[in-house]
Amino acid sequence: MQRIRQGDEVIVIAGKDKGRRGSVLRVYRDGRVLVENVNVAHKHQKPNPNAGVPGGIIEKETPLHASNVMLYNPATDKGDRVGVRVLEDGRKVRYFKSNNEVLDA
Repeated sequence: MQRIRQGDEVIVIAGKDKGRRGSVLRVYRDGRVLVENVNVAHKHQKPNPNAGVPGGIIEKETPLHASNVMLYNPATDKGDRVGVRVLEDGRKVRYFKSNNEVLDA
């Protein structure tokens, strides 16, 4: 079971964007995550009139390694470690290790 999933709120714990929060847009198979408005790169793009693409400098999010982000715990207002446990009915759920609060209800 993945500890970080698409749609989760995460906080960056290392790198140039340390301390910034955002929502996970995509999780890649190689262990990277794409976070909304975090790790933004500037790309110089040529115009392509056939495709209707204007030229200029565009901003684009680039993926971060999953080890550089933590799930955001609103109860403690900071990043938190995540564990996996099996409930009585056999479902696997994620929970915050600091306060044992279940993420997947």
